[in-house]
Amino acid sequence: MSIALTNLRNAAVRARWAPAVATPMTRFLNTSASNNMATPTEGAPTKSEPKMKTFEIYRWSPENPTEKPRLETYEVDLNSCGPMVLDALIKIKNEQDATLTFRRSCREGICGSCAMNIGGGNTLACISKIDGDLSKPAKIYPLPHMHIVKDLVPDLTHFYKQYKSIEPYLKQTNPPTDGKENLQSIEDRKKLDGLYECILCACCSTSCPSYWWNQEEYLGPAVLMQAYRWMIDSRDQFGPQRREKLQNSMSVYRCHTIMNCSKTCPKGLQPGAAIAKIKYQMALE
Repeated sequence: MSIALTNLRNAAVRARWAPAVATPMTRFLNTSASNNMATPTEGAPTKSEPKMKTFEIYRWSPENPTEKPRLETYEVDLNSCGPMVLDALIKIKNEQDATLTFRRSCREGICGSCAMNIGGGNTLACISKIDGDLSKPAKIYPLPHMHIVKDLVPDLTHFYKQYKSIEPYLKQTNPPTDGKENLQSIEDRKKLDGLYECILCACCSTSCPSYWWNQEEYLGPAVLMQAYRWMIDSRDQFGPQRREKLQNSMSVYRCHTIMNCSKTCPKGLQPGAAIAKIKYQMALE
């Protein structure tokens, strides 16, 4: 009886495992090419609606000096344009009007070349974002109250002559005798922060009404801030002489603390504060 039960149990076990042993291990791969192919519209990128932005740009050419300056209108699709105003200007020049003239170089707010008046304020085109409001045109002019070379290019000859006049370099009567570098303490070095970063873009000077009215004699915020930068440099030994050159009614005292300069500076500097400190030092001498 026990033998019969054992045989019956073994037969049941074999019957239970027989399908698993007999069925081969196979991979079920769908090799049908038709099921894996993309449909004509499945892989195509979706085309977004064009975002057309209007740019009104100041135009004037010395080749036609009798023609009055004008605003010329351009339409730019923001979907195919970079985010900055300079991107739009480059796109217009490359694709619509090769005669459009403007300065640009670094595209990172370092060189100051692309300074212009955008939307009513002086700034750098490379760090000025395009207003996404498509109902409002972007109006672009050259820096105000300057002679224009062409279109958005101002003549900065006088501005750089004024900068040269303050002698923007280290002056010493007693240089280091060992011929080595001029050492400076950490505290003295920190005094130059907020001054040396000026990139001479002229945004501040050309936003100053005093400079508009008296730029032949008034040095303007940018140049005066650089003058102060050398006055307080502990390595410079000509501070009194530098201030003496400014002791007249026009060079520095035409500043009326309107503070447009500090408001418009694209680097966030404070030319107005530097001018006030020059006046303070001159008053003590």
